[in-house]
Amino acid sequence: MFDCTWRADNAAFAGDGLLTLSLTKAADGRRDGAEYRSSGKYGYGRYEVRMKPAANPGIVSSFFTYTGPSEGEPWDEIDIEFLGKNTTQVQFNYFTNGEGGHEHVADLGFDASREFHTYGFQWSREAITWYIDGKPVHTATDNLPSAPGRVMMNLWNGTGVDSWLEPYDGQAPLYAYYDWVRHTPE
Repeated sequence: MFDCTWRADNAAFAGDGLLTLSLTKAADGRRDGAEYRSSGKYGYGRYEVRMKPAANPGIVSSFFTYTGPSEGEPWDEIDIEFLGKNTTQVQFNYFTNGEGGHEHVADLGFDASREFHTYGFQWSREAITWYIDGKPVHTATDNLPSAPGRVMMNLWNGTGVDSWLEPYDGQAPLYAYYDWVRHTPE
């Protein structure tokens, strides 16, 4: 979508179980991102991740739920996104049947790229409430998604979205780290 490509071996687990997503330089000069997703789909409940995003203009480190046209379903998504241009903030967003525009940026009070923290959201029919280190920071109640989705994490560079991410400077390799992921059904 943003002219990024994916490389399977850019998602790797260390001996301690830590998932590392890498953004690397490809032989043709392009950059390859990484993605890891669940094989199953999950619905309402609490979603949590303990992670450390990458920091660099023009990139995104994320944790989200997703289903959409590639799954043969309406586009429903709930996002936790770290824009590498400023990892002292996190962006929350959601899509319902392809309709987005629900972005909310929260100031963290720390640089997320320097240490692990826990991020999550509680998703129900009535609301989505996002959390940072167990504390609620934002709630949405309008036009909420309802379709179960895959749990996903990715690291990628964007092209054509400079007003959102700032221009990507080509820096590679870059890394985002994921300690654990949890879904607790409602």
